[in-house]
Amino acid sequence: MQYFSIVSLFPEFVETYKHMGVVGKAVGNHLIDIKTFNPRDFAENERRVDDAPYGGGPGMVMMIEPIVKSIRCAKESVAGSCCVINLTPQGVPFRQGLVEELLSFEHLVFVSGRYEGIDERVQHYVDREYSVGDFILTGGEIPAALMIDVIVRNIPHVLGDPRSLERESHTDGILDYPQYTRPSIFEGNEVPEVLLSGNHKDIEVWRQKERLRRTFLRRPELLENYNLTEDENKWFDQFCSENDEGMKD
Repeated sequence: MQYFSIVSLFPEFVETYKHMGVVGKAVGNHLIDIKTFNPRDFAENERRVDDAPYGGGPGMVMMIEPIVKSIRCAKESVAGSCCVINLTPQGVPFRQGLVEELLSFEHLVFVSGRYEGIDERVQHYVDREYSVGDFILTGGEIPAALMIDVIVRNIPHVLGDPRSLERESHTDGILDYPQYTRPSIFEGNEVPEVLLSGNHKDIEVWRQKERLRRTFLRRPELLENYNLTEDENKWFDQFCSENDEGMKD
């Protein structure tokens, strides 16, 4: 079983999330377990968990003692290898490529900050710091849920069909191909003919070409670390030519 713990002032958020969708099914099938640890339960002064920042400034800062006590309690709740993750916009960007490494730990503890953040000394008690994007949220609960969602679907037996993971966006470095279903024509917009042909070889070629095209158009920086095959190099040259023509128009 894979264990997740979330240090959070809002355990009700986590309790709702852990019963939804794929994550909820994984919990129900005893493939994962998600627990919450509320710093208020470890606060000594009337459950107070924040205070004014030293040196002045706006807002409040989460106090270090309730956070550290929460982390320690979470770590003691599960025997096995553990990684404590602080969720902060100043952390390393979280990427799909990190999932396999994180799954090597039996227990992941996510620390969700609030207000102006957590006392900087929290760095002495965490193993990693991750960011889910260059933006500011009101708390770390949503990033924790996001990361757990990404990780959980990569656990064996969680998804009904493991092939769902094989060519998803970012799994091998580029984006996924376009998906279509019935009806074949909707308000004049048609499904690509090749998908209706029944020719699986042609469909496979079309899908890979569209993966490359979509990455070229939407996230070209991803191609810097992607090794193109001979056919993909030809497609790439075609995309560049089409793009140049489009710019001239």
